[in-house]
Amino acid sequence: MRPRHTSQDDLRVREFEAYVAGAGTRLLHLATLLTAETPDDNPRARRLLTLALARTYASWDRLHGEDPYAHTRQCLATRFANGAWHRRGGLLRPRARPAGLLARLSPQERLVLVLRLREGIAEEQTAALLGLSAERVRAVLHRAMTAVLSPPPRPTSAVGGVKAVPS
Repeated sequence: MRPRHTSQDDLRVREFEAYVAGAGTRLLHLATLLTAETPDDNPRARRLLTLALARTYASWDRLHGEDPYAHTRQCLATRFANGAWHRRGGLLRPRARPAGLLARLSPQERLVLVLRLREGIAEEQTAALLGLSAERVRAVLHRAMTAVLSPPPRPTSAVGGVKAVPS
């Protein structure tokens, strides 16, 4: 009878655990930025990261010489993109409206902004990862930066004792 776990399996598990111990916090921060949740309450980001790590673990033996962080980041971005704007209401259906600066952005704007500025991925690589043209990535990034850098809309004040109705 064959042993249940071989030394190679044990090595694989230890390598993956070491990878998650080293990169897990950074990957969770990335997922939290994508979902626009708060760091204290981020169940969607945690689920997104768990699914991306599961995919990375399944591919672990085929990553010979490749950067596992880049692979996991690609899985995160792909799963977020598919859940956020390709399949309405799937994995990333909002429980409540997230608050914060990035919450003002669309999921696509948030993804492009985080990949380009936080992760430092080149425009062409971002375009290839998301299946967009480089020009589209540039336009989305510009729109996202404009939204982030512009002040939030102020509530309108009452004029002549009549309150304005929010639109």
